[in-house]
Amino acid sequence: MTLRYDLGATPLGVVTTVLSDHGVLALHVSDDTDRWVLELLAQEHGVVPDHVPGSGGALFAQLDEYFEGRRESFDVTIDWSLTHGFARDALQAVCTIPYGETASYGEVAVMAGRARAHRAVGTACRTTPFSLVVPVHRVIRSDGSIGEYGGRPENKRFLIDLEKGAPASFSIPPAPASANGDDF
Repeated sequence: MTLRYDLGATPLGVVTTVLSDHGVLALHVSDDTDRWVLELLAQEHGVVPDHVPGSGGALFAQLDEYFEGRRESFDVTIDWSLTHGFARDALQAVCTIPYGETASYGEVAVMAGRARAHRAVGTACRTTPFSLVVPVHRVIRSDGSIGEYGGRPENKRFLIDLEKGAPASFSIPPAPASANGDDF
């Protein structure tokens, strides 16, 4: 399997996306390159993704449209090979939550076919290899509070507000410095 990664900027931080021959394998937002994602993939697949600037271009263009309020869903192929069992079922159910709406962990558990598995839905959302393109930010607690989002509930609030048409309060950081792929 050929793996490559690319970096892009969003209002939430730097996006590290890893692409396989079958689609988007991972997408994470952080303050810098998500090196742990690259290390995990190296362990999981026995290969270090190559840094291929521009390989995420189509995805990054869609992310720009999303953050500008001009896109409600992503037209990308997802490589689900890092997700298994109920976690995959839960994340695929999350993909059905409409733009601008939310669902509770319990509601997603029902949608995924295991009504009592709300905690497992939380784990799937917390450990998803796909941020943004699988909209786990739309999953909230049963009491209506938003909960966590990778330790950054302010990012989750930003995404929920963005989708509901509320004014944005983040600005896009400068584009990440180009890496030559062997600095990992």
